[in-house]
Amino acid sequence: MDFTLHQLRVFLKVVEKQSISRAADELHLTQPAVSIQLKNLQQQFDLPLVEVIGRQLYVTDFGQEIAEASRSIVDQVHEITNKTMAYKGLMVGQLNIAVVSTGKYVMPYFLTDFTKRYPGVELVMDVTNRSIVLQHLERNEVDFALVSVMPDHLNVDRVELLENRLYLTRKYRSEDPSTLMQAEPLESIQLIYREKGSATRQAMEKFIASHTATPKKSIELTSNEAVKQAVLAGLGYSVMPLIGIRNELQNNELEIIPITGLPLVTHWNLIWLREKKLSPVAKAYLEFLGEHKDDMIKTHFEWYEQYDDS
Repeated sequence: MDFTLHQLRVFLKVVEKQSISRAADELHLTQPAVSIQLKNLQQQFDLPLVEVIGRQLYVTDFGQEIAEASRSIVDQVHEITNKTMAYKGLMVGQLNIAVVSTGKYVMPYFLTDFTKRYPGVELVMDVTNRSIVLQHLERNEVDFALVSVMPDHLNVDRVELLENRLYLTRKYRSEDPSTLMQAEPLESIQLIYREKGSATRQAMEKFIASHTATPKKSIELTSNEAVKQAVLAGLGYSVMPLIGIRNELQNNELEIIPITGLPLVTHWNLIWLREKKLSPVAKAYLEFLGEHKDDMIKTHFEWYEQYDDS
């Protein structure tokens, strides 16, 4: 057999995305380039790796077996590269992190100084919904995941990074927001929810369950940014993470409604599979966090404190 490492990497991305076009986007290649690499790899085998039914690509059982072996090969090549560079006193390799959508306001601030110290490290950060983040982690496709609600079904270790505070918010008005419950009882307002399965949605439902009055009207949207835009447009109220609305609060576009039971406080956790053999880069990042986490929080998130009494 005469397959190349590049072919294996392309194939793994096709398996992950279940699509040639999405794999091409992720790899910054054209679709024909991905198709050619997949075809050249397929020529090494008598059994099909993938099949197309209608317009949907499916990975065959044989293809899944080859993908598992390919992933092992690619990981071993990374390990060889890392060991070689380590002997030269350098730190290189990939750091793969899956981040829930609201975590995009958090994770970059805990990475900037690390990537500056180790410019040879390649950062791959996938920002997506919570279910896909946990899939990446469970399949051992990433080194770490950033979540605000710990998974029950996975055996993980964690580093607690930052508080995640959630407040009831609305479009800014000139009157005192503390009068909301007199002017607009909870059961009369329209609430905007994240999709089912979202950690923010779970927190919001916990808040609603703690009140005897239940809002009669609601809207469901599938991203934190969409919820924020809907609140800005005056479509309703929402329980939102403070981390994602800093600018809107400071610009008097949104405001926090003081209400009993809020803020709800969870924590942003960087998690990894307990049995995972961490790469030298991943180990170095954990050591870096241990040394500098408090400084990074003080530098980038001190603004949190002005909302303690909201």
